[in-house]
Amino acid sequence: MRLVTPVANRFYHWIRHPAAHSLASQERTLRGFEHLRGYKYCLLVTYKRRGEAVPTPVWFGLADGKVYVRSEANVAKVKRIRNHSQVRVAPCTVRGEPLGPPAEGQARVLDASGDEAKAEAAL
Repeated sequence: MRLVTPVANRFYHWIRHPAAHSLASQERTLRGFEHLRGYKYCLLVTYKRRGEAVPTPVWFGLADGKVYVRSEANVAKVKRIRNHSQVRVAPCTVRGEPLGPPAEGQARVLDASGDEAKAEAAL
């Protein structure tokens, strides 16, 4: 168990917009991800094993009706996606202030090189 949070993580939690956590309790109103087009950041809500929502503003790309996000393999959001693939996404500011309604989806970590090339092109 890790008892000390890295300084960078504490900084991001500190600057995160207070409304970011409200997205997890909002009704899902949209299907698909086209509502994200034209935005630079989306709020990615992943879930801990206990069901607690964790909102994270991320830079993203869209292609073929899918949302692509780049992240390091050992970060917490990737671990949460591996444990529970259900996610929510909504357009947001760089600090995570929601700018629109959420949509739900299934996330997965890309392993195939063909998928990675498509993701890079979208980003």
